Amino acid sequence: MKICLCSDHGGLGLKKAVMKYLDDSGYEYKDFGCFSQDSCDYPDFAYPAAKALAKGEYDRGIFICSTGIGMSIVANKVKGVRCAHCHDVYCAEFTRRHNDANALAIGEKVVGEGYALEIVKVFLETEFEGGRHERRVGKISKIEDEEFK
Repeated sequence: MKICLCSDHGGLGLKKAVMKYLDDSGYEYKDFGCFSQDSCDYPDFAYPAAKALAKGEYDRGIFICSTGIGMSIVANKVKGVRCAHCHDVYCAEFTRRHNDANALAIGEKVVGEGYALEIVKVFLETEFEGGRHERRVGKISKIEDEEFK
């Protein structure tokens, strides 16, 4: 599984912890930035990562900022990205099972590092259930087709 990963300055610390988890777990990933604590604008990193995810260059994305909200807004502007903003393991599990979310947004200042890594683990390991949920995800795709002409 290939993962695209990004943060702004507010999520840099958690991104580094996620990168260590990904390294230790044998995941392949690309860090789209940011690379310092200097103030920066999250769309500059979220948009390229989301575009690469939507093109199929990556299987999943992890987007981190102070709250996760800004990153999720940007990622969800890209057709083909279903980015779930999750603060807990339950939501991470069920957004994969029921929504086939391909991206996770998380906030460094909202979730502690240890729990955040549990959320990432569950998000990456949980499979889409399909079945009745395929119909619903298909409806999301139809909305995207209509709105992103």
